[in-house]
Amino acid sequence: MLWKLPAGLYLLGSRAGERRNLMTLNWVMQVSVSPKQLAASVERSAVSHGLIAEGRCFSIALVARGNKEVVRKFVKPPEHDPEARTLAGFAYRDGRSGAPIPEFAIGFLDCELRQSVDLGSHSLFVGEVIDAGFAPGAEGEEVLRMEDTR
Repeated sequence: MLWKLPAGLYLLGSRAGERRNLMTLNWVMQVSVSPKQLAASVERSAVSHGLIAEGRCFSIALVARGNKEVVRKFVKPPEHDPEARTLAGFAYRDGRSGAPIPEFAIGFLDCELRQSVDLGSHSLFVGEVIDAGFAPGAEGEEVLRMEDTR
């Protein structure tokens, strides 16, 4: 039944100091309108967990529904080339928070960490949206969903 719950599939960007990571993630949701806040559930053993806790920021990148192959590149920590500004060979830019946003994203949400909740195997990171936007011409594109990758 849990696999039947509608869920998107996103890339979670994290940063601490000069370290950057992008991670495939599906547990994200808006939890507040004022201020605008998102919650992302991240496994405690994930590299991104430590980066978010230390760097106090994260980003959510929306991926085009037709681009499902790209999320497979981020199921394990990708190689980071700081000089080329790439993760797994894909160009990224830093958002206002400092968290990476892949250039191929059709949209993004950039967040500063406001709180975290220990949930056992995962932590729920709650971040306030400090910036968001669509790539030029991408506002009408369909977003990748979990069901697209089964």
